[in-house]
Amino acid sequence: MPKLIIDDQEIEVENGVTVLQAAEMLGIEIPVFCYHPKLSIAGNCRMCLVQMEKSPKPIASCAMPATEGMVIHTQTPMVKKARQGVLEFLLINHPLDCPICDQGGECDLQDITMAYGGDSSRFGLNKRAVPDKDLGPLIETAMNRCIHCTRCIRFANEIAGVPELGATGRGEHMEIGTYIEKAITSELSGNMIDICPVGALTSKPYSFQGRPWELSSTPSVDVFDAVGCAIRIDTRGREVMRILPRQSFQINEDWISDKSRFAYDGLKYQRLDRPYAKGKDGRLHPVSWDEAFNVIADHFQHLPGDHIAAIVGDMVDTEAIVALKDLMNAIGSPHIDCRQDGSKIGYGPRSSYLFNTTIAGIEKADFCLLIGTNPRWEAPLINARIRKNYLNTGLSVALLGAPHELGYPVEHLGDDPLIFEKILKGRHPISAALKSAKFPMLILGQGALKRNDAEVILGLAHKIADKYNIVHQSDPWNGFNILHSAASRVGALDLGFLPGPQGYGVSEILKGAAQKKIEAVYLLGADDIDVSSLESTFVVYQGHHGDRGASVADVVLPGSAYTEKSGTYVNTEGRVQRSFKAVSPPGEAKEDWKIIRALSDHLGFELPYDSLNDVRARLVEVNSLFDELDTIQKASWEDFGKEGTVLSEPFKATIDNFYMTDSISRHSVTMAKCAQEIQGDEQRNQIHEK
Repeated sequence: MPKLIIDDQEIEVENGVTVLQAAEMLGIEIPVFCYHPKLSIAGNCRMCLVQMEKSPKPIASCAMPATEGMVIHTQTPMVKKARQGVLEFLLINHPLDCPICDQGGECDLQDITMAYGGDSSRFGLNKRAVPDKDLGPLIETAMNRCIHCTRCIRFANEIAGVPELGATGRGEHMEIGTYIEKAITSELSGNMIDICPVGALTSKPYSFQGRPWELSSTPSVDVFDAVGCAIRIDTRGREVMRILPRQSFQINEDWISDKSRFAYDGLKYQRLDRPYAKGKDGRLHPVSWDEAFNVIADHFQHLPGDHIAAIVGDMVDTEAIVALKDLMNAIGSPHIDCRQDGSKIGYGPRSSYLFNTTIAGIEKADFCLLIGTNPRWEAPLINARIRKNYLNTGLSVALLGAPHELGYPVEHLGDDPLIFEKILKGRHPISAALKSAKFPMLILGQGALKRNDAEVILGLAHKIADKYNIVHQSDPWNGFNILHSAASRVGALDLGFLPGPQGYGVSEILKGAAQKKIEAVYLLGADDIDVSSLESTFVVYQGHHGDRGASVADVVLPGSAYTEKSGTYVNTEGRVQRSFKAVSPPGEAKEDWKIIRALSDHLGFELPYDSLNDVRARLVEVNSLFDELDTIQKASWEDFGKEGTVLSEPFKATIDNFYMTDSISRHSVTMAKCAQEIQGDEQRNQIHEK
């Protein structure tokens, strides 16, 4: 391990560490534009120049490996003059756009120029003009501001896996773009906005909407998939202005998906802001809260408990789930389910429904078998981790299921589930790769778990995990993973929101409603079910959008979206996370657990909690896992699944449209544009290639 001296401070670093990274370890600031810790080194902006003893000229600290005996100076007159000269060159063609630039107030170029730049420029020639590029509905371009740091190019190539950006021309004529003008097709493209150090790439939906100093920031958790990305909600007054990632090395690193970032405008449209009840004319009419509760009580009190059912949707917080479960238990109904997509999972040990490897643990795997999943659309940040492993180690990936471009080489085994049995028996070529891997990983997606033979497939997956040493008994490695796509799913399973003895699941509830065996259904944010089966059933819909569930409701109770309440969620790896209230809900809408608590009074089953802390104490009472925040508690490896015959029906894709999967994104204008311009172009290209 080499030792070096930086500004009279000695430090010992690992081999391969650069001078810039060593300086950061000592708390010494060196300005950068092209360098980013998650991207490869380019060394082309020269802003990080420092002086090295015995070197005739300054060196680029981001590209220079630290070596034994180096003596580095970062504040000498030579260094200061070099930095001023670099900034003077960078600003030759940079327009004076600061007053109208969306990057103003959080711009690296502004900050570094103020700290390290000179007070004048010696260049008086005309500035060059570069036409703006159309990169799709998410990214606004102002290419006159571009300083050619190439961060966006490296992000597209390395992190996103869509090598669609590049540079054409040389010197003053160099331009960054897509060569043939087209929208960026990555689900992570919005992160280019964050890493752009100037205002060349900004958010198109947020363009000219606000300034950073006008906004209030609230830490929260993303609920558009089950990854649980750490996010920051920026608000002005009662409006969500933008959503940005928070750094979380264990989950999403520095990135979030485009749906998480841009679908917030769906919070403005088709919102439920007051209670409604269906009148004699068959139409919904505004009513007071008491009137809505009385209508529900009048219907429920004449029904046996086993004629009432409840279904929980994909974005519901665990506080509301435990309240609804307690209420249904008090009513005497065993018909409760959180798996509105029909997934057959949750009855086994906790390890049978978790991403046991953990998201960060993906980087340790040396073989990955994907079964019935498309991680690029179901969990873009998990897909980015798999790609990161591929780039670092050459990870081998095989896919059994519907094919899809994932951004890294994949050996497609077909979509025949019977191949699964061949793998178990060692009669498939992929069996040898599984056997030779030291840290193999298996990921089961919802395409495998929504089938009628899902429990059989789950049992086969358990046998494969045992046979090929996917789960190590001697060390912590557990390569068996379930990839969920619903933010509420793991938390609901941890709380046991599943059918009780003689209870119905979602499909049986809908069938029972059609046959009049179920006379009342409570939908808590459940919009992705076949609501046509409920047209002759008394339906209570509680949610934040007038979506599919509200279309068949007899009573509508306006709840809060994830930005409008403090809630607890559990991500796909079993990590308990907290979100915080950023804005108030519209109109008379309330937090979901409060609605259920108030309803319980009218039904005569008063729930024993009156505050958020009381509800969270109840969570811990039901499952002690909720007492530990932001930690991974290892689940024991036990038997699960069942014996049986695998059906020959091929695996199918579970998501047809990445940009519209829930009640918020379906009402987002931005997501509608993405579905039309990005996904539409991608599908047309695939058809053309075929």
